[in-house]
Amino acid sequence: MVAAAIRTIFAQPQADMVRDQLGVIAAMLGRQFPKVEAMLRDAAEDLLAFTAFPVAHWKKIWSTNPLERLNKEVKRRTDVVGVFPNPEALLRLAGAVLVEAHDEWQTGDRRYLSEATMAQLTAPTPQEGVATPELMTA
Repeated sequence: MVAAAIRTIFAQPQADMVRDQLGVIAAMLGRQFPKVEAMLRDAAEDLLAFTAFPVAHWKKIWSTNPLERLNKEVKRRTDVVGVFPNPEALLRLAGAVLVEAHDEWQTGDRRYLSEATMAQLTAPTPQEGVATPELMTA
């Protein structure tokens, strides 16, 4: 029940609605679970950090799928080797797998976050580029 209630926080379509829903759910759960309410309120800034990004990024920020996939690949490669002569050998193999994955992410056709949605992160705000009286007199 608690998990289902908390999931409703992340199901909201706008940042302000997410924040409002967090308050509602914290208060609702606080009646029966005061520690959960305190935890939600204390962690609100961290829980809602994703709302600073464009809505198109939200689900991808929540997801741990790429990390899980990468961990599986490291595990698969280390299982093939079996026994490593020293910890440095394991570190070299894991590092090589990570470098390979990084290169694929940099040059691959399929990107986890498209260039179009990444451009939204640096898109000028409506106020940028508008001459203000302070700038005109300078």
